[in-house]
Amino acid sequence: QVQLVESGGGLVQAGDSLTLSCAASGRTSIGYIIAWFRQAPGKEREFVAAISWRGDSTRNEDVGKGRFTISKDNAKDTVYLQMNTLKPEDTAVYYCAFTFDRTIGDRNWDLSRYNYWGQGTQVTVSS
Repeated sequence: QVQLVESGGGLVQAGDSLTLSCAASGRTSIGYIIAWFRQAPGKEREFVAAISWRGDSTRNEDVGKGRFTISKDNAKDTVYLQMNTLKPEDTAVYYCAFTFDRTIGDRNWDLSRYNYWGQGTQVTVSS
């Protein structure tokens, strides 16, 4: 069993930055991948970025277009999503997701790949 707790969302103005955190607890010692997804009102949940327990990472180049960076702190089992120069179209609920897969592959976008999800954190960017 794994628990994920997101934090760091909020209401910001366009051009501001935010850093989201996803703290994992439970069976994390055997290796994992943690990803960030987001879901805007009326839209499907979309993949943002993922990072493995070894530090390999990937991101959706269509989301954030270089403005988002994923990182992790192994000592804290916490993954971060640094979001810079936020735009109103970044408004969404941001979720972190966990899979026991250990290798970043080409199915990072596949929701069914992930075993556990956080409750989500709202990011609202005003113009």
